[in-house]
Amino acid sequence: MTADASTRILGRVMLAFEGEVLPARIDRRLVEAPAAGFTLFRHLNVRSPGQVRELTEAFQRAGSTWAVPAELPMLVAADQEGGQFLALGDGPTAFAGNMALGAVDDERLTEAVARAAGTEARAMGVNVVYAPCLDLATNPANPALGIRSFGDDPAAVGRHGAAFVRGLQGAGVAATVKHAPGMGHISNDTHHGLAVVDAPRDVLDAREFVPFRAAFAADAGARLAMSGHLSLPAVTGRDDLPATLSRAAMTDLLRRDLGFDGVTISDALDMSALAQGPSQVLDIVAAVRAGIDLLLAAADPDALHRIEDALRRAVDRELLDPAEVAATDRRVAALRGWLAAAGPAPDLSVVGGDAHRALAAELAARSMTLVADPAGVVARPFLGSDGPRGSHGRILTIMPRPADLTPADTSSLVAAALATALRRYHPDVEEIVTEQSPDDATIAAIRKRAADSDVAGVVIGTIDAHRQVAQQRVVEAIAAVSVDRPVVAVALRGPWDVATYPPGVTAVATYSILPGSLDALADALAGRADFPGRLPVRIDGLPAAPR
Repeated sequence: MTADASTRILGRVMLAFEGEVLPARIDRRLVEAPAAGFTLFRHLNVRSPGQVRELTEAFQRAGSTWAVPAELPMLVAADQEGGQFLALGDGPTAFAGNMALGAVDDERLTEAVARAAGTEARAMGVNVVYAPCLDLATNPANPALGIRSFGDDPAAVGRHGAAFVRGLQGAGVAATVKHAPGMGHISNDTHHGLAVVDAPRDVLDAREFVPFRAAFAADAGARLAMSGHLSLPAVTGRDDLPATLSRAAMTDLLRRDLGFDGVTISDALDMSALAQGPSQVLDIVAAVRAGIDLLLAAADPDALHRIEDALRRAVDRELLDPAEVAATDRRVAALRGWLAAAGPAPDLSVVGGDAHRALAAELAARSMTLVADPAGVVARPFLGSDGPRGSHGRILTIMPRPADLTPADTSSLVAAALATALRRYHPDVEEIVTEQSPDDATIAAIRKRAADSDVAGVVIGTIDAHRQVAQQRVVEAIAAVSVDRPVVAVALRGPWDVATYPPGVTAVATYSILPGSLDALADALAGRADFPGRLPVRIDGLPAAPR
């Protein structure tokens, strides 16, 4: 180690901070010591595309003190996944997300969407995107995944994951596949505690690891891989050790067995699956020794101090292998060199531009999935003059108010717009917006309103009804009083909701509450478009979609 090794080791940290302009303390921090870069968070750093670009440019200027050579860019990252997680705000094009892409099952579209998202991110000064999620949607009870996944079929997820990587990196943005080595089958959220994938190694090889192998292959070549804070007893021999802290997972498995040669980055270090407070020091050292190249810090200054103090002390106490520290330096330098080769950022005019919005509309339209239509409700237009009881019939719409169901979620910033979408085709649409878990009085009031004679049909949206029983009760109440009128129940998030709908209702999956997806739903219900999508997951009680 050189004399300044305990300072240079701080180049392993991805900073985070609160502020829409660069805070003075971060400017000072970048003068005093290196950093890998920083992670943008929507609620902390984002107001508009222009403001984000000014912020990222200020960060690059401040960070150039330690860049070697100076023209190599700092890493600026964001969770711009699409769908339920849009970290760069309302300005960029809002794409429906991975599960919608899985429902279309067109790798060319997946690559085009990723390229568009990457182009817009670069225009805003973001050169690393924490996407795509390669976790398999094999467990509907997983609260942290849902529509962030392409589906439950390992080969299909691998195909679309590789296409997404190609698209992002074709735009000059480094893709970050997550959450290595696969956390789709967990039953609790690692933001709140450790989760376990308790499967034998042969199952993991045939299931969880398949998409990562595809994304690491030469034709995709993901530049980064983010660890998952989950335990894999079949790999580590323990059910209490997060993969992030395990050399068996982060080095032996990821690099030797799965063939990854890029930069590893931890998932957020403030998640409760890892130790917090003073005990966090040990986990920081364990993560680096396990093979984690970069550490994803949160905005808490005290936590950042603990992380950086742990790194300095680990160097001072010779707890880190100098050869491995040097290998990390080479990998990060290679990543920065690759980013520099992408050239100047695109003009801000590409953000939310017409071509990308048209692409988002294509994705939304092609993902609409008709799961069941026992009464032939969509055989003729449901909306407009030929809709239920003609143009004078009132359509009742019901949906829960969008909410963040996990910290990896920005849904609460999306308006409840089901009625708005339907009004484009039907003159008389009434809207009821409930809480995520409506109480008995609310359900009774909805049932009474749906029974009124002026209601010609009902469109009811659900969000995670397969895990929220109260939403199931709303659909059942509507169906019970609507035996002589059509009911369309729409799974607005995970498609597993359709299995909870009572017999007789028309069941549709949109995979998204974003306005473009609700407009596509209205187009299909008005007979202006088809329902070409396919279920990208197997659902109990339903025949499997062709693969």
